[in-house]
Amino acid sequence: MAKRSMSLLGQWSSRVFSIDLDKRGALLNFALTEKPQQAPEKFRNIQERCYSVLVCGDDRIQSARFYFGLEDLLRNELPAECELLPVSSYLPHVKDSLIRGYFLKDASECPSLTRRVLGALGLSEQVQVCSYLRGPDGGRWSQQLWSGSENQNMDVSKTCYVVPSEEANYHPSVLNMENSDVFYCRAEACKVLQESCDIIPESRAVLELVGKTDASRHSPDFPVVVIEGLDATGKTTLTESLREALGARLLRSPPQCLSPWRAVFDREPPLIRRAFYALGNYITAEQMGKEASQAPVIVDRYWHSTASYAIATAVSGPVSSLPPEGSPLYRWPPDLLQPSLVVLLTLDPQERKRRLEARGQGQTDEEQELDHNLLFRLRVEEAYRRVRGPACVVVDAGPSAEKVLQQVLLLIKEHCRL
Repeated sequence: MAKRSMSLLGQWSSRVFSIDLDKRGALLNFALTEKPQQAPEKFRNIQERCYSVLVCGDDRIQSARFYFGLEDLLRNELPAECELLPVSSYLPHVKDSLIRGYFLKDASECPSLTRRVLGALGLSEQVQVCSYLRGPDGGRWSQQLWSGSENQNMDVSKTCYVVPSEEANYHPSVLNMENSDVFYCRAEACKVLQESCDIIPESRAVLELVGKTDASRHSPDFPVVVIEGLDATGKTTLTESLREALGARLLRSPPQCLSPWRAVFDREPPLIRRAFYALGNYITAEQMGKEASQAPVIVDRYWHSTASYAIATAVSGPVSSLPPEGSPLYRWPPDLLQPSLVVLLTLDPQERKRRLEARGQGQTDEEQELDHNLLFRLRVEEAYRRVRGPACVVVDAGPSAEKVLQQVLLLIKEHCRL
């Protein structure tokens, strides 16, 4: 305990805890108090033995990787009857105060195994374990904060009572989004990869590549048009047609030069993976600036995709869980080249699914999630619409490819110097 962040433990009873009960966004929120009080109704209905495991190390790279593998570790070590639910803990309205982990409901007949597994985890400086005890009347629950001792036994260092918390008007993940899920300057994204070099050697190659780019931000001589949209909305067909119609240069994001390392970073936790793809935007921006000095440029995806997927993935539940419209989290990075126009292609979900099946190509994990999770798809589409600087112009991709092309050419004529 002596090595653990004392600032975290010193504010423990001021924290709010939020359990994700299901993918529809139902949350069980509770706070702590030192005086016995009634627990929230949803908590009082719990019958199982309960624990929480929260990752709270000081090294953000190690903590991100530890949390990324924590679910598999728990499922492999704990009895099969243990139910795992995502849980977060935060100080209300305090940026970067969020820590994540899992809430366990143990219905097994082997409680000693669960406590042994959690006790071993609790000895790590990166983990804080708590157990929850139901009071004799069933209406009161207490949280016991575990503390590892030098003889490797787990002691209870603090006991508080579980009480209802005030409903927040934001999803807890919003507190940690900036320069963690979404990066708003090149330096912050570079910093994450610099901190990752010892454990991910490929980070050095990416940083070397980014270091060769020109960080200056200037207005290009010719228009730059970005085409955004989910997979199978017709981006490839449209961008190729626009290249021919306008005599334009065509770029794709992430840039091809990052291809050798994408598989490596796709296996990393969001903090590292998002930093990698954020830097891809800066490489694309330099390519845009160079090409737009000679001809119009069409770009297949850019920062809107990076930000929208990151924001939609970080929260859970319905569209209302997103940061509110106008939030600074939708702002454009000030050091990133802005396009002249961004077109967002939308398509009926069933038609998009039909096109995907016809293509027969593999999908990213996020694209697979789009097909299986309606709420996730709605969050992504709404996040696209909320990003500013510039905002997306929505175009229905349902009509024929020729009709979509003509509509977009009209938009380019209206918004650009062509």
